[in-house]
Amino acid sequence: MGVVAGNGSRDDAWPWPPCDERLCLALPLRALVPVTAVCVGLFVVGVVGNVLTVLVIRGCRDMRSTTNLYLGSMAVSDLLILLGLPFDLYRLWRSRPWIFGQLLCRLSHYLSEGCTYCTILHITALTVERYLAICFPLKAKVVVTKRRVKVVIGVLWAFAFFSASPVFFLVGVQQPDNHTDSSRECKPTPRAVESGLLATMFWVTTSYFILPVICLNVLYGLIGRELCRSDARRRGPSGVLQEKGHRQTARILVVVVLAFIICWLPFHIGRIVFINTQDTRMMLFSQYFNIFALQLFYLSASINPILYNLISKKYRAAAYKLLLPHRAAERAFTVTKDAGGYTETSASTRNE
Repeated sequence: MGVVAGNGSRDDAWPWPPCDERLCLALPLRALVPVTAVCVGLFVVGVVGNVLTVLVIRGCRDMRSTTNLYLGSMAVSDLLILLGLPFDLYRLWRSRPWIFGQLLCRLSHYLSEGCTYCTILHITALTVERYLAICFPLKAKVVVTKRRVKVVIGVLWAFAFFSASPVFFLVGVQQPDNHTDSSRECKPTPRAVESGLLATMFWVTTSYFILPVICLNVLYGLIGRELCRSDARRRGPSGVLQEKGHRQTARILVVVVLAFIICWLPFHIGRIVFINTQDTRMMLFSQYFNIFALQLFYLSASINPILYNLISKKYRAAAYKLLLPHRAAERAFTVTKDAGGYTETSASTRNE
């Protein structure tokens, strides 16, 4: 559910201009303009980056590992999360009336909540897969196959959206009695608020965040211990290469998990503050804090492709090959023969 909730119930004494036929601002204009610019930038970067990630993983055979299957599915989830950004921006500029109808009101919140759960579950499952690959490599070769990973990904999507299904019925287009259509808002229903169901759902969501984070910390502690132990017992060039691959993958995932925690922690704090706030001044603070959390929330859906590009040479090479196939084709491999056999070296067929 979007972090921008309750915009229409602000106090008239707060420093916002009054609503008119065109605007009903959730923030003063001087704050709303830069927030909008940041969100538009995140939307463009996130959509382009996640689409590129999906295309790279689908289009390059070398990128179709079990780890990358999870990352590709996460990119789809992040894309769906970003689809909710235009609706949140609309609510920031015009919290009422809601003009998109009952179905889109419920569907936008449900999709955002479901994809939030889906991303958390993917990161957790991916960490478990890496834990098995590094700590129990022989067992992982038998248990962790591409076919099984695809089944697991399907189960994660189904479970995430099943868990989020109550949200579909906790929000809707609300219109106060004896008010015109211009007062329609997309927000939690009065019944959901009064019965405590909304607060319960918020705490469920928070548990969905806290429990996986604890699990991730335990698993990465075990992975780190195993990598330190393997330094002492590895033998031969094949062992060194395998160890290097494990460390590279673990480094990427640690950065992704840290970005996830940093970006999503304020989102959950903002929800807890909002549902426990009654004082007007605290509501004002909650509103500004949730706008900040909103930007971090969408940053988390946009930043992963950038992290892959910065950390993984393999991802950069695959993206380069996908975006510039003609230039990539100009890079050939020459084979030279020496006394010990054949040595493969890369060279360019064009003069730089």
